[in-house]
Amino acid sequence: IDSLDMTETDRNIITDSCIRTPEDQIIITHGTDTMCETAKRLSAENLNKTIVLTGAMIPIRFGSSDGLFNLGSSLAYVQTLPPGVYIAMNGRYFNWNNVRKNRQTGYFEELA
Repeated sequence: IDSLDMTETDRNIITDSCIRTPEDQIIITHGTDTMCETAKRLSAENLNKTIVLTGAMIPIRFGSSDGLFNLGSSLAYVQTLPPGVYIAMNGRYFNWNNVRKNRQTGYFEELA
């Protein structure tokens, strides 16, 4: 599903899956347009789990996609960060409530 087409029902399904899974470390691949909204929804549950959302600014169908790099980074972050909700993009991780997608630059950045 394109993240622009996601509804609150879709976000509830993702959240419920995170609640039900016995795992304490979760990676979610997600479209970048509404990744922050899903992270906000997940954080509202105050789960004692490390959840990392990641995606790609360049779709995988293009040879130079950043998706695999972001996924690899997420594997490291999910194992080392304390419980919380994070976004991993551009070789960095961000707290869910201190990041935004900058459509002009094509990067996620801290709110400062």
